[in-house]
Amino acid sequence: MIKVALVDDHQLVSRGIEALLNSVNDIQVVGVCDSGEQALQVIAQKRPDVVLMDIYMPGMGGLEACRLVLQLFPRVKLLGLSVSADQALTRQLLELGVMGFISKASPTEEMLAAIRAAAVGKVYLSPPLSAANQESASPFSRLSKRESDVARLVLQGMSIRQIADKLQLNSKTVNTYRYRMYGKLQIKNDVELARLASGKDQLQMI
Repeated sequence: MIKVALVDDHQLVSRGIEALLNSVNDIQVVGVCDSGEQALQVIAQKRPDVVLMDIYMPGMGGLEACRLVLQLFPRVKLLGLSVSADQALTRQLLELGVMGFISKASPTEEMLAAIRAAAVGKVYLSPPLSAANQESASPFSRLSKRESDVARLVLQGMSIRQIADKLQLNSKTVNTYRYRMYGKLQIKNDVELARLASGKDQLQMI
C-alpha cells in the first residue's frame, strides 16, 4: 500500500484528489493539508511514502516546502502539483530532488502512474514534458545538487563511508541519495552509472 499525503490550499481540489486516490486498491491517503507549514507536521506524524505538493500556495511556497521536506525527510518521494505543466519549473523541481511534476488537469491514470512511479524511486513527467526534457537536457540535469555530488564521488571511486565523510553526512543518508539518483537516471548500479557518464559531454553535466 502506497501512503500518500496531499498538500493543496484549495480544499475542493484536495478532496477531489483524495476521493480519487482512495478509490484504488494500492493507494491510501493518510493526510490532507493546505499549507507547506502544515505539511511538515503531517509528514512527521504520518510518514507517507509520496507527497503531492501544490507548488503555488500562500505562506510557505511549494518550492520551499519541497526543499525542507527533502532535507528533513529524505526518504519521502515528492511530486509537484500545479494547474499547468511548465518545463522550466519542472527542471527546477527535479534539481531540488522532486520525483516529477504533474498537472491538476492530468487524466486519472496519469496521476496514478506518477504516484506509483515515485513510490519506487522513478521519475515521472507528463508525456509532453518528458519528451521536451529528453530532447533538451542531459539525464544528469534531473539530479539535485546532493545527488550530483554523490554521483560525482562514486565515479571517482569513493566508498559510501568516504563520501559520507566528505559531504558530512551519515552513510544511510548517502545511500538514500545514491538510490534516488539511480531511480532518476533509470540505472541499477555504479557500473551503469559509469557507462552513462562516459557518453559524450555527460561528465560535464554532473
